Parts: sequence; C-alpha cells; structure tokens
Amino acid sequence: MIEGSCVPDPRGTLPGRGASVHPTLVCLDLAVRRRAFPRAFKAQGPLDVTALRQYLEQIEQ
Repeated sequence: MIEGSCVPDPRGTLPGRGASVHPTLVCLDLAVRRRAFPRAFKAQGPLDVTALRQYLEQIEQ
C-alpha cells in the first residue's frame, strides 16, 4: 500500500506491510467486496485498487 492505494509488488521488495491475493481479477474483486485490504493493512476506509487491477489485467492477457 502506498498512500492509500494498493499497488502490485511482484518481486516483494516494497517496504512495509503486504497482503496477498491470487493473481486473478476474480480474487481481486472478491477481496474488494469483502473489504480484505483495509483489514490486512489496518487502514480506515476503502483503498484504491486501480493500479493493482491494471496490473492483473495485463498479466491475464
């Protein structure tokens, strides 16, 4: 998470707390619907997952 946004970290090198999700849009949608990211990052409110969604769309092609 960087400044309220969930960003992909395929190499696992970004600092701080991380959260895992299967690399599919179905799993991402389920995690968003269940509000899993705010709980995993101990953050208030919904988080922006746009960058993560774009990354998953690219790797699913």
